[in-house]
Amino acid sequence: MAICRLRSLLSLAKCNSQTFQLRSFSSSQAPPHHLQNVGFIGLGNMGSRMANNLMKAGFRLTVHDLNSDVLNKFSQMGVSTKETPYEVSEASDVVITMLPSSAHVIDVYTGPNGLLHGGKLLRPWLLIDASTIDPQTSRNLSATISNYILKEKKGDWEIPVKLDAPVSGSVIAAEAGTLTFMVGGSEEAYLAAKPLFSSMGKSTIYCGGAGSGSAAKICNNLALAVSMLGISEALALGQSLGVSPSTLTKVFNCSSARCWSSDAYNPVPGLMEGVPSSRDYNGGFASKLMAKDLNLAVESAELAGCKYPLTSEAQKIYTELCNGGHEAKDFSCAFRHYYSGTDEIVDH
Repeated sequence: MAICRLRSLLSLAKCNSQTFQLRSFSSSQAPPHHLQNVGFIGLGNMGSRMANNLMKAGFRLTVHDLNSDVLNKFSQMGVSTKETPYEVSEASDVVITMLPSSAHVIDVYTGPNGLLHGGKLLRPWLLIDASTIDPQTSRNLSATISNYILKEKKGDWEIPVKLDAPVSGSVIAAEAGTLTFMVGGSEEAYLAAKPLFSSMGKSTIYCGGAGSGSAAKICNNLALAVSMLGISEALALGQSLGVSPSTLTKVFNCSSARCWSSDAYNPVPGLMEGVPSSRDYNGGFASKLMAKDLNLAVESAELAGCKYPLTSEAQKIYTELCNGGHEAKDFSCAFRHYYSGTDEIVDH
């Protein structure tokens, strides 16, 4: 019996060793053939870091941005740069876009020298838009692309596919490769593109058909805005009633009010280190971007025929913050600049 157990343990050890060797070998392999040449358009704060992580993972990059200084930096790193989206398309198996708005995405896809400039033939088999835009634009572009055909068949793919894949996470997360992707479109294409997502993020969630990723992102940021305003309002009220933010935060985080805005991203200056409120609300997620996302949420709710009283109120508050000169400050600045909350007094 003892000999049998020993043989069993040796067999298990051998199996684990082979598994480890297989994983080590797999992680050092070149990217899959259908994903080797990746185009990236939009090299801003988020896009530049995402592109860097793809380069580190071994993908061959071709990039484009309107900012020539950014292009020069990538060129100095040995990355191929192009002057138009169409030129990126012609050099790529996959093209990823990370742009500020729906209008920018439409222009990059359908404008002069855009990705779809070359008639009804496309080189890339997959187009991934990581921008935060309205779901209807995502669906319309997916429908348009489905009418194109590939210049060369890529595996089983004869018709190009588009995924909407907006992200959750800050510039820090983009740098660290810990973004969360919310993906809409063909599930088969989503599975085929996973090596790309895993090179830029830690989590990837398939949300459904075309536009579902965009819809999920809008809903996520709507909930985030409302929760931040609720926590800020409660903390400011607590201050007015003589309860310190630190005490009230302890209550929240041990009770039913606990949320990300209270325990990981507290809006009160002096209460938590390493968050925008600790550095005069600099860095983080700008109020102007939250206002943009709330505008998208309102438009989507109106199209869907849904009630949106909290979305509407949050939209008004962030629009007021932007008009008051706080558009570049992190969205948690509502505590100070809308609710007139004050810093936590720390005893030394």
